[in-house]
Amino acid sequence: MSESTDTRKALVPTTGAEQPMLRGWLDFHRQTLLMKCAGLSDEQLKTASAPPSNLTLLGLVRHMAEVERGWFRNGLAGADLGEIYCTPDDEEKDFEDLANASVADDLRTFDAECRAADEAVAGMDLDHAFTDDGHGPFSLRWVYLHMIEEYARHNGHADLIRERIDGATGH
Repeated sequence: MSESTDTRKALVPTTGAEQPMLRGWLDFHRQTLLMKCAGLSDEQLKTASAPPSNLTLLGLVRHMAEVERGWFRNGLAGADLGEIYCTPDDEEKDFEDLANASVADDLRTFDAECRAADEAVAGMDLDHAFTDDGHGPFSLRWVYLHMIEEYARHNGHADLIRERIDGATGH
């Protein structure tokens, strides 16, 4: 992708209020993960390309859908939606059991969870906080920063996985 076609840059304000900047960086990283998946077949998205790790691009998408729901909707908004892929018996199921997973459905789920997360916190102040199982409090500001860190770390994984699949490197 060339610099001129990278539409993610428009997502991040470089001046102004804190909340739009944090949201911009979160959106930037969300789009980065999707860029790492773009143009690959379902089989490639399910490929663990850096042995011995079983990490896949689809697993990362599924994991981030779980994380979006957990922090924004279940945590900050106080919903009780449960998990999407994981179970109490298998907390890693978002990364595993991908053979019969529907890539199209999982990408739609990721998109829906990102939109729902944004809607859940749209009117919240950055200092809005919640406590989870005796941990916290966690403010919306902290959750934004944590999510940016979480995406940045996993987008680094996605870089390596994608390069091993087809040699693509970059943003």
